[in-house]
Amino acid sequence: MDGTEPIHSSLNSAYVPTALGNHHESEDEESEDQGLTESLLPKHSSMPLAMRYSPQDSYCLVYIIFFLMGIGSLLPWNFFVTAKLYWYYKLSNNNSSNEEQSSNLSVYFESYLSVASSVPSVLCLILNYVLVNRVSSNVRILSSLFVILFVFVGTTVLVKVDTTDYTTAFFFGTLASVAVISGASNLFTGSMFGISGHFPMRISQALISGQAMGGTLSAIASIVDLSVAKDVTDSALVYFLTADVFILLCIIIYLLLPKLAYSRYYMEAAACTSSGGMSEGEAAAGTGSRGSVPPLKAILRKTWVLGLSVFFVFTISIMMFPAVSSGIQSVDKDSGSPWTTTYFVPLTSFLLYNVADFCGRQATAWLQVPGPTSRVLPVLVLCRSVMVPLLMFCNYQPRFHLKTVLFNHDVYPVVFNCLLGLTNGYLGTLPMIYGPKVVPRELAEATGVVMSFFLTLGLAVGSAFSVLLVHSI
Repeated sequence: MDGTEPIHSSLNSAYVPTALGNHHESEDEESEDQGLTESLLPKHSSMPLAMRYSPQDSYCLVYIIFFLMGIGSLLPWNFFVTAKLYWYYKLSNNNSSNEEQSSNLSVYFESYLSVASSVPSVLCLILNYVLVNRVSSNVRILSSLFVILFVFVGTTVLVKVDTTDYTTAFFFGTLASVAVISGASNLFTGSMFGISGHFPMRISQALISGQAMGGTLSAIASIVDLSVAKDVTDSALVYFLTADVFILLCIIIYLLLPKLAYSRYYMEAAACTSSGGMSEGEAAAGTGSRGSVPPLKAILRKTWVLGLSVFFVFTISIMMFPAVSSGIQSVDKDSGSPWTTTYFVPLTSFLLYNVADFCGRQATAWLQVPGPTSRVLPVLVLCRSVMVPLLMFCNYQPRFHLKTVLFNHDVYPVVFNCLLGLTNGYLGTLPMIYGPKVVPRELAEATGVVMSFFLTLGLAVGSAFSVLLVHSI
């Protein structure tokens, strides 16, 4: 074993266990990057010496790009959901000859929305895993972004189109758009997680923090809309135009990514790993040729605990948010104050949760404890189940079965929603950034896709349980 081997045999050299993380470039990270490149080179490599050392992430541009890509991966969906009043306006068509049917379309729209988004999400993540070694990440990411942009431009145009006589067609067309956007977004997100696996963990953390910021921005937008919006279609037009512009920005900055020395270094290192023949780790794992499907069994052998941790974190989160948390009302609602009637739920359920979620994810840039092989991590994830009864016994209304309200004060949902978001951000991010680092480098991208699958599966299962939970209160 030479000096370039990883410190721990189960971790690739893109991970250095440290309580301070690797948010800032340090001597340890520089030596880590040097070891990464040297381990990819033959002993008598003719590559220039300058190529064996990692450049700096000047002005944190690569970190910022991945952060913005994280925002872009969920911002369209978040803004789609935020425009609730717009969908109600479009689908509650008083001029329709069948007013009962029109009313049902608006009332059950959100339920149909969840179904239309969950199935394509899972299918596209499976497709992404199959294509990870067959279609380049550039093709997968750019094609998904262009599909999202095309569908969202069409949605934006329809805002000012009178669909009075075509309410049912508009309903099914919207669900089809949701299915396409959800599938393409998950293909985009899974691919971004995959390529971030080739970078140090601070880059994966930037991508995940960006996703939380997307939720925070949508929550702020909904509160501002409640305060200043006068016309529902004008508000929706602003929502969708903002999403259009941001998707276009994502396309531009992704094309810029390979031109930066820092990102080009890691992308070339990853290319060397893929094209340099079968490495020792690859031979042991049985990965086969570049065009083959990555070995799922070998990946799960290293990451199943981390994957189940991600799955359980997001299952608990989606069980409670927003199905239960948004139903918790102020105990002083009858006072007629705007705080207790109009702004209580948007602030305590949506804004505080998303801000806390962002803070939890951002904290992983500086603190990465417990480590990827620690048994403490899954224990903390399981302990988080206590959030379910805590929020259930707040002032959720209406109550049909559990009549008792144990936490009968407005401060309780504020504290519990903050804890739910903070633990979701921190405990959900750690396994996501650890996953691609505990496998051989040539499996890092496929592992990122697998971890995204666990996350999406947790969201789907949590959504199903949230329906049962609401009916049990």
